[in-house]
Amino acid sequence: MTTPVVPPSAASRPHSSVLTLPPYTTMLGFTRYVARNGPAKAQFVGGLRRQRERRSGFNPHGQLVKALKADVAFHTGGSYLAGVTDLVKPRWRPLYEVVSAGAATYLHSLGDPGDVSLAQTRDALASVGPLAVKINPHFGLRFADGRREAVRLHFDEDPPSAEAVTATLHLMARHMDQILPEAEPVLVDLRRGAVHRLDPAARTADVERWLAGEAAAFSAIWTAVAA
Repeated sequence: MTTPVVPPSAASRPHSSVLTLPPYTTMLGFTRYVARNGPAKAQFVGGLRRQRERRSGFNPHGQLVKALKADVAFHTGGSYLAGVTDLVKPRWRPLYEVVSAGAATYLHSLGDPGDVSLAQTRDALASVGPLAVKINPHFGLRFADGRREAVRLHFDEDPPSAEAVTATLHLMARHMDQILPEAEPVLVDLRRGAVHRLDPAARTADVERWLAGEAAAFSAIWTAVAA
């Protein structure tokens, strides 16, 4: 009698799922990628892929975002931001001291706390050429005069590059119907309290071609890393 051949289980083929991971990144990952040059691009994509394979990652800014949103929601003018540094572990306090100061500057730039409130945003999954990119603003704002903004925060020590600003704002604008209808995309450089908006002189078709080229290169590197 012939013994049936049982196909190996997924557990016995640990690399099969890794090899078939489709190219994917968040908006943060993609904008950090486009700001790099030469070999640094390949190194960065390789790191992103390894993180996804391990499903690893840690966001040290979560408490700061919650405090900023609380100050907007409760019209408290910065009291939550003023106390957030004491809530985090000692290793993160130097970071929070710097970033929360810039966040307070940004919060005050919004004007009267009673004239601004939080608006619900939704994430979107964009197709940029062959690359799937998760578009995930941090929160939305609704102003008393009817204006809306979808806000993405930049926490890095260096200011966002021109490429990162363009990619972030264009990707959000491209999917604003899903994110927060009729809102303006905004990128806030929190360390400096600076606000970046779409350049009205930028040609959308040119930006789309540039993003598609960057996405194709990202996807090629992603696939090559697995080979």
